[in-house]
Amino acid sequence: MTAPVVVDRVAKRFALEHHRPTSLRERFIRTRWRGGTVDELWALRDVSFRVHAGEVFGVLGSNGSGKSTLLRLIAGVMEPTNGSIQTQGRVGALLDLAAGFHPELTGLENIDLNGALLGMGPSEVAQKRDAIVAFSGVREFIDSPLKYYSSGMLMRLGFSIAIHLDPEVLLVDEVLAVGDEEFQRRCLEKIDALRAAGKCVVLVTHDMAQVRQTCHSAIWLEHGAIAASGKAESVVNAYMASADKSQTVSNPDEHGTRWGSREIEIQGVAIHGEGGEEDLPLTGKPFTVRIEYRAHVPIDHPVFGIGIHRLDGVHVSGPNTATGGLNIGRVAGPGSVEFHVDRLPLLPGVYFLSAAVYDQSIRHPYDHHDTMYRFRVGKEGTREKEGVVNLAGSWFHRHEESFSPSDREQEVSHG
Repeated sequence: MTAPVVVDRVAKRFALEHHRPTSLRERFIRTRWRGGTVDELWALRDVSFRVHAGEVFGVLGSNGSGKSTLLRLIAGVMEPTNGSIQTQGRVGALLDLAAGFHPELTGLENIDLNGALLGMGPSEVAQKRDAIVAFSGVREFIDSPLKYYSSGMLMRLGFSIAIHLDPEVLLVDEVLAVGDEEFQRRCLEKIDALRAAGKCVVLVTHDMAQVRQTCHSAIWLEHGAIAASGKAESVVNAYMASADKSQTVSNPDEHGTRWGSREIEIQGVAIHGEGGEEDLPLTGKPFTVRIEYRAHVPIDHPVFGIGIHRLDGVHVSGPNTATGGLNIGRVAGPGSVEFHVDRLPLLPGVYFLSAAVYDQSIRHPYDHHDTMYRFRVGKEGTREKEGVVNLAGSWFHRHEESFSPSDREQEVSHG
């Protein structure tokens, strides 16, 4: 079986220069006297794999593991520091929403521009222009400049161009998460059609259900190196088992960012299940988030809130004290706020949590910790695996031809 993508012992190093020179004179002096400091960041180390014709290949890993760098290397956007990458045929890539687009040009003009950048001749672009526009679903905006497009519209247009390139190799990096459910379904149908036609697809995603359902093989990257490779199901299981070992953190995670005026300062966040701070949250069981704060000056009617995010950044929920009906009066000095759920609907997995406190209008941030806290929901609370939430519903089956009342209806509770 042919392999349109061969990655052989690839490594990629980035030089992180501190105190970068701001003038030609300063650059000359630092070059002459070796001034300044430079750190090395190895985004990838000794990565090898093959993607065969007719295969959808998944790339898994947490943020910063090297997934996007790997796709850029395969696409030829960057060169590896060590090792080699071989591709056969035309490569179509959807690496980020802005790649190959000019915000001042219209959607139609950007189809011509993007098609040319991807190797399509003018006549080929003209032949496929109507199909590209139709699939993207942005026909009514096609004569408007791209600066007025939403991220979802940009993604739909970019994906439509990439697949109509008729590539031997299609590279897709996360961006399908931006689209709505119907467009994602059509994208996956196109990916399946490419696979059936003997093309290969390399897919970076945080969606484990998508990997299980779509991919044949996969690798899991951890700190730039391959932690597991093989059949998609076994790699997903290994990745999820590792996630199950990660513990809830009550100290800020380097993943997130922080901003605010700090009249009120969040000093700690605790996330736990029904047994207290050492207890792991479980699906269908009690769940508590406690925010410890200190008001450095008296503040009237502050609003506290949290946000829960999936690993790919999807915002799952964002409750706050105002929408929850808790009117906090004046605060001064230390205090705490708790958010409690009797039956946590989140399915097992790893999530990020934001914690914030704003003024009464929810416009001015006193302290906002954006996706700074990682927590895990344990798998012991449910048998469900796919998706984000457990609906805890019931199944019913009726035997329409049965004459026995006792046999006519069965109920199965599914919690």
